[in-house]
Amino acid sequence: MNIVVCVKYVPDAQGDRGFTPDHTTDREAVDGLLSELDEYAVEAALQIVEAGEGAVTLLTMGPEDASAALKKGLQMGADKGVLITDEAIAGSDAVATSLVLAQAITKLGADTPVDLVLTGLASTDGSMSVVPAMLAERLGLPQVTFASELTVDGGTVTIRRDDAVASQTVQASLPAVVSVTDQINEPRYPSFKGIMAAKKKPVETWGLSDLDLDASQVGLDAAWTTVETVEARPPRSKGEVVTDAGEGGKALAAFLASRKFV
Repeated sequence: MNIVVCVKYVPDAQGDRGFTPDHTTDREAVDGLLSELDEYAVEAALQIVEAGEGAVTLLTMGPEDASAALKKGLQMGADKGVLITDEAIAGSDAVATSLVLAQAITKLGADTPVDLVLTGLASTDGSMSVVPAMLAERLGLPQVTFASELTVDGGTVTIRRDDAVASQTVQASLPAVVSVTDQINEPRYPSFKGIMAAKKKPVETWGLSDLDLDASQVGLDAAWTTVETVEARPPRSKGEVVTDAGEGGKALAAFLASRKFV
């Protein structure tokens, strides 16, 4: 089983995140790390391989610092990593991102066909959840998304998708693209042995030329959408305290009615 897991290097959500003058995410003013939602995809891939045989390759695109995302996944147990880095990809939207990743997955499968592509639910910085579907379309593969449970049996992948009122069981033939939620497992912490072993695992670095892509196809200028303005979130205001002197219920009802909750 040859599994590729797409992971992303994102700004730490605990930091003071902001934007650059061109309205893209400022990735230098705050520390970055492996998107925590992608850890569930890495763990799912490791469990599949450990139950049978195969290899897990981590794939990411971004600045050179994005190798930190690969490092964490390799420490968890993945076999190798690929970093796509090129100045031209800065500011790429989901459309361009899916193009770059699809080309990379195709290149990875040239020698050994890729059986399964796994992604997280969404990136913690963009939160769009659209790249898996775009990837599947570009690769010409079936997609099953938002998996809370995942099993692979022969040439079939089966997932359980949960929503607010019901659960669905969905099957697809391999190869396929699958996105997983944060309900699917509990990602492992890298062990000391895993940390030391990761230092010897191969990490390849590719540019756009390695993927037969042109700079005009990616980056901010090629984005399908434009952010025109950015405003800081207003500070949280103090809430209203109602002292119940017999009229508290009425005051609460009036407050809810003013907000159109009742």
